[in-house]
Amino acid sequence: MINGLHGIFYTTDPEGARAFLRDRIGLPFHDAGGGWLIFELPAGHIGCHPSDQAFNGISLSCDDLDATMREAKAKGVEFTPVVIEEWGRTTTFELPGGGPVMIYQPTYGSS
Repeated sequence: MINGLHGIFYTTDPEGARAFLRDRIGLPFHDAGGGWLIFELPAGHIGCHPSDQAFNGISLSCDDLDATMREAKAKGVEFTPVVIEEWGRTTTFELPGGGPVMIYQPTYGSS
């Protein structure tokens, strides 16, 4: 039985990305050994979106985008302008060596 999701950021700066997720985004984590941090997330969702190319992506969700952005901005995170979609409010931040990461506040229900 599936009980969770393990996502991977492929990055040219893994140490910087780990420090960013730990210190600036504030994700809880455990050290799997040698500084290899595994970050814990409270919930996961998988969506299948149409595309002309096959690829996968990771986005983070939150209950209050404005509060999440304020907290992260205080730690030096920079965000793109918020965009209103029919399914939620979104923004992105740059993960060191890993490109943009979307964070969103969904407007759909969650089970």
